[in-house]
Amino acid sequence: MTVALFAGVRVRDVTAARAWYERLLGEPAFFPNAIEVVWTLADDRSVYIEQDPGRAGGGLVTVFVDDLDACIAEISARGLEPAERETYANGVRKVIYRDADGNEVGFAGGPRDD
Repeated sequence: MTVALFAGVRVRDVTAARAWYERLLGEPAFFPNAIEVVWTLADDRSVYIEQDPGRAGGGLVTVFVDDLDACIAEISARGLEPAERETYANGVRKVIYRDADGNEVGFAGGPRDD
C-alpha cells in the first residue's frame, strides 16, 4: 500500500506565519493559492499552512526524522530554537516548536548515538 501525507496547519495570517515556517522548514515547495503555502518534507509527504483566522491554533504535528540532532542544527541555523525537549522511556527524543498561533510542530528521533 502506498501512503502519502498532506498535513495542514491553520494560521491567522499566512504572510506572518510563512516567515516563521520558513525558518522551521526551509523554502516552501509551492503556493497553491493566496492563503496556502506548502513544504515538501519527503516524497509524497507535505505540510502546509492555511490562513483561517477563526480556526487558527491548536494544531499538533510530529515529524519523525533519521537524524534528530542534524534536524535541530539545521533549524537552529535558520534562527529557531525548540520550546521544549522531551525524552520518552523508550529512548525516543522529541523537540517541539510553537508558532505564534499556538500550533506545535515537533520533530522526533531515536536515542543519541553518543
